Amino acid sequence: MDDAIIRKAFTGRGDPTVEVELILESGAIGTAIAPAGASKGKHEAQFLPTEGIDAAIDVYRRWVATELIGMNALSQGDIDSRLEEIDGTPNFSRIGGASAFATSLATAVASSNYLDIPLYRYLGGSFATAFPYPVSNVIGGGKHSRDLGPDFQEFLVIPYGAPDIYTAISTNLEIHREVGKELIKEDPTFAGGKNDEGAWTAKISTTKALDILSGIVKKKMGEKGFPIGIGIDAAPSGMWNGEKYVYRSEGKERTAREHIDLIKQLIEKYGIVYFEDPVHEEDFEGFAELRATLGDKCLIVGDDIFVTNSSRLRKGIERKAGNGIIIKVDQVGTLSRANETVKLAKENGYTIIVSHRSGDTEKELLAHIALGFQAPFIKTGIVGGERMAKLNELIRVWDLEGRAAHMANPPIH
Repeated sequence: MDDAIIRKAFTGRGDPTVEVELILESGAIGTAIAPAGASKGKHEAQFLPTEGIDAAIDVYRRWVATELIGMNALSQGDIDSRLEEIDGTPNFSRIGGASAFATSLATAVASSNYLDIPLYRYLGGSFATAFPYPVSNVIGGGKHSRDLGPDFQEFLVIPYGAPDIYTAISTNLEIHREVGKELIKEDPTFAGGKNDEGAWTAKISTTKALDILSGIVKKKMGEKGFPIGIGIDAAPSGMWNGEKYVYRSEGKERTAREHIDLIKQLIEKYGIVYFEDPVHEEDFEGFAELRATLGDKCLIVGDDIFVTNSSRLRKGIERKAGNGIIIKVDQVGTLSRANETVKLAKENGYTIIVSHRSGDTEKELLAHIALGFQAPFIKTGIVGGERMAKLNELIRVWDLEGRAAHMANPPIH
């Protein structure tokens, strides 16, 4: 490695972040920008040092860049381990998880450019030809919509029977458009507003959102001739006050028991096939109960509870909490840490879903990470430049792979 450059950049929300550019002696270059989440698990890496973005830049230039110069970029594990050693904390609170993530991913990009192979091939080898189904956010609520819509954060569609990546993406976009038209009828104040991920934001209840979405999905399945699933990301840690779940849009509080019973009812009534973060981030027992009772019908997926952290996942495995895990590399800071979690998940029968952040960037690299990790699902939002960048890249790679390209085997029945 010949040089390591860090600069200020911005996420799609306009919030400050960092971009790292690594230059190898060969002239190969790798760049990456760190995304930022709005709904964060309390156990994930600290995004920036406590002092903020300027401190992150200063710390990197003084302590990190000088240590990286001269290292072998092809030794991803060594680079990532060195970042951990320089930081010296379990959650990158000294240099910032943003700087760690951008450096780790830029290392992989530079190495793939040096070897003249696509990033997904560098990460996943010759088996990286199974394409993930897009899990798209159609109706938004919760924190992502500033609590102006339903209490649950995301109402999702998953075209898990689509024959190719283009059809999968276009199907979700068609559903998104039709849902928008229906919301105009349901909410007189609806003016076509969208949240950070491109999902519609309207003053409707959770059940109304599901009624609208399920009706349009059933119609679309009849047109397309393949199954399309409905999913929810509740993100209820923001609803949990330590004693009860506060449903602001309903003006109601529910006990943990009442909340779980409602989740079960919704899964049964609407045939929901994917439920992410159904209970708050410390409720391993709630995840275990939902897996035990509905895990054969629905993926019970953990994001805030696991935060891509192998130690948190091991705790979940021991308690049989959930059967799916969100993978966000920035939550743990490095590709090596994320890869360790991916391997552990697969070894124990957990489905992996590679995911963006609500404050994402224009970079398309998430598509390569999903392919490289051989994830059957990818979450990218629905519309907007930073969302479509990932989806359009999947279409390009599908064309590049030709006959070898195929959709993943979806663990949904």
